[in-house]
Formats: sequence, structure tokens, C-alpha cells
Amino acid sequence: MANPGYGKRSVPDQSVSAVGAFAHLPGREAAIAGFIDRLPDGSDISVKALAKVLDYGQCALRTVLNRLQRAGHLRRGREHLIGADGARWVTRTWFSRAARDNDWWAAFVSGNALNGTAPAEAQSPPQEVVAAPPRLPAPSRAYSVLVSVGRTNPSVSLSAADCAALESLAAEWFARGATEGDILRTLTDGLPVPVHHPAGLIRARLTSKLPPTPGPAACPPLRIMECAKCRAPGRPETLLDGECGACRGEPVPVCRPAALPPDQVRARAAEARAAASHPPATTRLSAC
Repeated sequence: MANPGYGKRSVPDQSVSAVGAFAHLPGREAAIAGFIDRLPDGSDISVKALAKVLDYGQCALRTVLNRLQRAGHLRRGREHLIGADGARWVTRTWFSRAARDNDWWAAFVSGNALNGTAPAEAQSPPQEVVAAPPRLPAPSRAYSVLVSVGRTNPSVSLSAADCAALESLAAEWFARGATEGDILRTLTDGLPVPVHHPAGLIRARLTSKLPPTPGPAACPPLRIMECAKCRAPGRPETLLDGECGACRGEPVPVCRPAALPPDQVRARAAEARAAASHPPATTRLSAC
């Protein structure tokens, strides 16, 4: 996990199932995108952190993250937060399971995310329909976070029946604005040793530590996108696919001052010649 306030941030309006979400990506990019997608919010997904747990070097991972950004799954930027200790800018890395186009990301930065999923070029091409064996329904977000509790701390591992029984309690946490990281920290920090009844302890914490009901909708946070290569801040419409025009190889316009009219040029030249031919007089001090 990254420091509090940093790390991965999932965008709103996520699809429930990740099956086939990254099928349009090459194999390496799809595998790493699937790994990042399974991580809870707040996880450190920097190049150095990923290189410690994946079989890829930092250069390869940096290339993959840039490609995920161009594909519409990732954006980097900063968000202005106001808390009890004051206001500060926090670096953000936003991740989307569905590929989003530039218009969607621009709306997200302004605090008004659009409905919809992938742009046309990111959708998988139509394929011949082949009969497949029936699949079990994908687990809900609440069920998945309860499964992750045992992976985070084995002393509170839950059975499938326990996860199903506690699923509605975890879903209420998400309904009140909690993230996967919030729930995992609440359920795995400060545990007694030993834990005699994991399901009972998890139920008690989900009930007693339930966050309050969200109040009136607050103003959307102030966000700024950054170029993936040079990290220069810019407006979303200028950072196409997360890169500025200079990093995309576009010529940078040079602003030059307008030329002076000929009469003003002659007048200023005359002033300069007059100043050079009549230097200012120096005052000689007489000896006392």
C-alpha cells in the first residue's frame, strides 16, 4: 500500500466484471492491467513498486503504463484536497477497468464523469459466436473484498459461506463511500492474537465501525492532469492520450512580438544616436 492519500484510485462507473475488459490489449499489457485492476485502492502502482512483485524491469513497466494510458485505462495528475491539517496537492494515478476516451477523462477532471465505456477503437472486433460452457456469475465487489481479507491477514481468513453471509454488510460500506483499502484496513489492523472466530470478529467490525451516511454532495475536487512523459500540467483537451503536444512530436508555436512600423524604428534609432553623441555631464567635486 502507498502512503495514505496516494496510490491507485479507481474511477467511478466501473463495470462489475473484468472478464474480457483487457482483451483488446497485447498479452503483456493485458496481464499487467489485470493485475493492477485486482489491487485495492491505495495500492502503490509506481514503476518501482510493480517491479518488485512482477517479472518485468522498470523500463518495461514504464512502457506498459504509458501504453495503458494511451489506451484509455490510466491517467496521472494531481488533486487538491482540503482536510483538517490544511489544503495540499496530492499526486493521483487514476485507473479505469474500461477504456475511456479523451472526452470522458476531460469530464472526469471537471468532476462530471460521463456514462459509457470504451471508445470505438478500443472495443474488441466482432468475432464468430462460439458456444461456451456456462460460467458462474462474477463475484460482487463486496464479496471480493471479503475474500481479500484473508489474503491480507491469514488469521482472519473467511470461508465461502462466511463471505456470502457478510456480503450485504460489506456492500453497505461501499454504498457509504468507503473504498477497498478502507475496508481492508478496518478489518485487518489491530487484530487480537489469536483470532478464535474470524467470521464473528469481521461481522462485529463491519457493524460497529460502519461509516456514517454520506451528507449532501460536496463540490467536485479540483483536479489537474499531467503529461505522462514530461509531467507538465495541462488542460485535458491538450493532453491527448495523456501526453502533451511537445511529447507527441507536434511543433510548438513560438510567440514573437509584432514588428514596429518604420517610422517608430527611425525615431528610436535617432534617440539612440542622440544619447550616444551627448553623454551625460559629470559633476566635478572641488577639494575642500
